[in-house]
Amino acid sequence: MTTPHTDTALSLLLMEDDQVARLSISSVIARKYPGITVFTADNGKVGVEIFREHAPDVVVTDINMPVMDGIEAAGEIKAIREDTRFIVLTGYSDEYSRERFSEIGCVDYIIKPIDFDRLFGAIERCRAEIGLRRG
Repeated sequence: MTTPHTDTALSLLLMEDDQVARLSISSVIARKYPGITVFTADNGKVGVEIFREHAPDVVVTDINMPVMDGIEAAGEIKAIREDTRFIVLTGYSDEYSRERFSEIGCVDYIIKPIDFDRLFGAIERCRAEIGLRRG
C-alpha cells in the first residue's frame, strides 16, 4: 500500500514476516497517518532492497524473519543511510536483541502484542526528528 510522497510526508518501511500482522499494522498506520507512504516486506532481504530503491524515513521491523532477520537488515540499512530511524516490533524481549538494536539505534523497542498508542508515539518522535533534520 502506498500513497503519494511529498517533502512533508513521511515514508515508512514495515518488515514483518507474518502476512496478517503485516497487512493489519500497515492498514492501521495508513489510517492514522493518511499522507504516509507505507512500503512492506516479508523479510529483511526484501526490506533492504526496498530501502535501497525508496529510502523511507522510518523502518519498523520485526526481529525474527526468514532469509534475513531484522537485526542483520537494520545493520545493512544503517550502512546505506546512517540516520535511518528504527522502531522494533517483536515477540522477543531478550537482552541480546535489545542490546543489538541499542547499538544500531532504535527509537523504540515494542514487545508484541503491539500497543498502537506506543507505536504512534514512536512514529511521532521519528517525524519530529526528521522534521528538524529537514528543517
